[in-house]
Amino acid sequence: MDSETKKLGIQMAYASSIGIAMVLAIFGCLLLGSYLDRKFDSGHAFTIVFLLIGITAGFRNIYVLIKRNFNDEEIIIKSLKSEPHRQRPAPKKT
Repeated sequence: MDSETKKLGIQMAYASSIGIAMVLAIFGCLLLGSYLDRKFDSGHAFTIVFLLIGITAGFRNIYVLIKRNFNDEEIIIKSLKSEPHRQRPAPKKT
């Protein structure tokens, strides 16, 4: 197995873990908020607060995983950046 194939496999494994990290953060906080609401008989206050915390934590997990594991540019993006900028032709006068 060459290094490029191994690198692609590792990136695919990290990409599949992004969804798991998001779901665990949201549902973990949702269950904790629900438990605290039942324990303290506070309606839905803890559930809503912890759900918002879970959503924020889930998106933060996605951001951290992407920044840590996908920091290199794709070959296509590099070639597009090196392409000279095209200018629009001047509009035709009638």
